[in-house]
Amino acid sequence: MKFDLMTGASTWADAAGLAQDLERVGFSGMLWTETSQVPWMQIAAAATAAPTLTFTTGIAVAFPRSPMVSAQIAWELAQNTEGRFRLGLGSQVKAHIERRYATEYSKPGPRMRDYVEAVQACFRAFRGDEKLSHDGEFYKLSMLPPQWTPPRHAHGDIKIDISAVGPYMTRVAGEVADGIHVHPWHSMPYIENRLLPGVAAAAEAVGRDVSDIELIVPVFMIPGDTPEERAALTHRAKTQIAFYGTTPNYAFQFEDLGYEGMTAKVGERLKAGDVNGMAALITDEMLEDYALVATWDEMADKLTGRYGNTASRVVTYLGEEEMRRDPHALAKWGEIATAVVDA
Repeated sequence: MKFDLMTGASTWADAAGLAQDLERVGFSGMLWTETSQVPWMQIAAAATAAPTLTFTTGIAVAFPRSPMVSAQIAWELAQNTEGRFRLGLGSQVKAHIERRYATEYSKPGPRMRDYVEAVQACFRAFRGDEKLSHDGEFYKLSMLPPQWTPPRHAHGDIKIDISAVGPYMTRVAGEVADGIHVHPWHSMPYIENRLLPGVAAAAEAVGRDVSDIELIVPVFMIPGDTPEERAALTHRAKTQIAFYGTTPNYAFQFEDLGYEGMTAKVGERLKAGDVNGMAALITDEMLEDYALVATWDEMADKLTGRYGNTASRVVTYLGEEEMRRDPHALAKWGEIATAVVDA
């Protein structure tokens, strides 16, 4: 199991410096989530600075970009990282797609399946396996003159991962993706009773081996040797869990564990602008279900104990915040990373 850090918008210099620090202390890679900046230039800067890390988008927003554009970017990053790049794609929500990106949003599940297959068709054409020919419901690609074809390289087998929460996108992942970005707000019962069976059924239906589909799992890791040391990350984790919990489509995450009515409760606090009150609704019992609380020395064992049989990569969701707050914590995070990889 590999150990990565989730990051986001920053300058190229900051991305490169962070990558060097992470590589030095034993991290496996970095995962970029696309928010206020596109991730591509930061990944290029980080990859140049840290030539052993793996770089992942978790996720890049798919629908506003042509599949050809996403394929070309991924192809270039795979070449220049010597294969240390995975393309993670997500649908985003309707409001963002329509009102922020001015792009059509309809049938996100079928559209994502078509999108992934279109990108895969581009990769096959780039490799020279076949002519570009994709005729899907949403995307049709049939022209790739030689002068517009990216140069071939030895790292063209590029993995495509998608984010999946509900049953339909889980099915899409099982049918066409190489990996799944598990939602940061999850419990093990969700992974074991909902996600994995859905992926396995979908993979079996199309003749795929489910073991070929990797799970990339962001985790609310809260390390610290005392409650006081863990206080800041505890509050951040509770706040983030509550925020995710306001989404009606995710209500089952509460209900499956018996926390009935929590979606409405956190939603009321959010509408009232009471962020602290929203976080206070997440009890320590809930935190144990949706996060991982441990001393620095115990965190690696807890991670491997919980995720060792299911995840190919675990990602610290809050680690960067802790490192920026306390630069001395970098070495401790590195010890966790090294122990997880060695295990």
